[in-house]
Formats: sequence, C-alpha cells, structure tokens
Amino acid sequence: MSTPVTLPTDQAGARLHEFTVIDVRTPAEYATGHLPGAVNVPLDRMRRALPEIRQAARRGDLLLVCASGARSEKACALLAEEGLDAATLAGGTGAWASEGRDLERPANAGTRAVWGMERQVRFTAGTLVLLGLVLGLFVHPAFQLLSAAIAGGLVFSALTDTCGMTVVLGKLPHNRPRGASLDSALAALRGE
Repeated sequence: MSTPVTLPTDQAGARLHEFTVIDVRTPAEYATGHLPGAVNVPLDRMRRALPEIRQAARRGDLLLVCASGARSEKACALLAEEGLDAATLAGGTGAWASEGRDLERPANAGTRAVWGMERQVRFTAGTLVLLGLVLGLFVHPAFQLLSAAIAGGLVFSALTDTCGMTVVLGKLPHNRPRGASLDSALAALRGE
C-alpha cells in the first residue's frame, strides 16, 4: 500500500481543474463550505461509492478533502487498499479557507451552521465525562464508569486513529441536512 500524496493548498489550487475532488466530511460539514466542484462522499460511505470512485479515477486524478486532512488520509488509505491512488489536501478545507480561497456553499442545503465533527466529538465526550462525574457524586458512584468508558474510548480512538463517536454523531439529523444525497454525489462521480 502506497503512502498518500499530500498536496499543499497552493499546488492543489493550481491543479484543481485536473482533479475529481471528493469531500469526505459529513453532509452538514460539506454544506458549510467546500472546495469548488467537490462532491460529498462521507468517509463512512466510501466503500458504498467505490465503483463510482473507480470510474472517476479512470478519468483523472482524485483529490480527497476533509476539515483538517485526517479523515481524507484515512479515505486515501482505504482507496489504496482497493488499488486506487488519491491525493489529500494538506490542512483540509480549514487551510484552504484560511488562505482566503473560495468555498462553495449549496444554496438548497437547508441547514444552519454546524460545528465541525472534531468539535462535536470534543463537546460530546466532555459532556459525558462531566455527566458521569456529577451523577457519580450525587446519585451513585457507579455512574463514574461512564466517565471511565469515555476516557477509554478516547484512548482507543487515539491509538487506532478511528472514532466511533464520529460515526454515531455523523448519523444525527443535524449532520445530514435536507438536500444531501449520496445518490447525486455518485451520479456526479459517474460523470452524469
């Protein structure tokens, strides 16, 4: 398995017209702003989209994008396992936007601003840890196991570079806005 190529924003920007850009964030994150021309295939749906991604790769190079570069690196690794080469954008859409580059926002997304997935995970984990501690102090000490479970999950997440909480949070309604459709992204990858 090859190491994914990481492109800095200036190189990616100069070649953007050459790429099929796939944004692997949740539909809600995608709706808050994405690289021009990017199609949204969330990381948890990549395997479902493999035939269409393979078809797009035959037409040209793939550039995978997320908020910071971490999820797009995972997506590149997944594609590499399937024999597909792809590049990832260094720093993700955060770096792209911080350099003053344009982001597209779908007009019909029907969503308000949503926190990035990493921020949602931090908030949820912190809330659950505090809840476990408070309930452990005032209701029953066994509730402290909730805090311990979350801490264990965070350690496991760091060691394996996976995040189950991201998968769960990505399925919540506010992370799947109206108008977000994997089918339309797959059609775009097919060139339809």
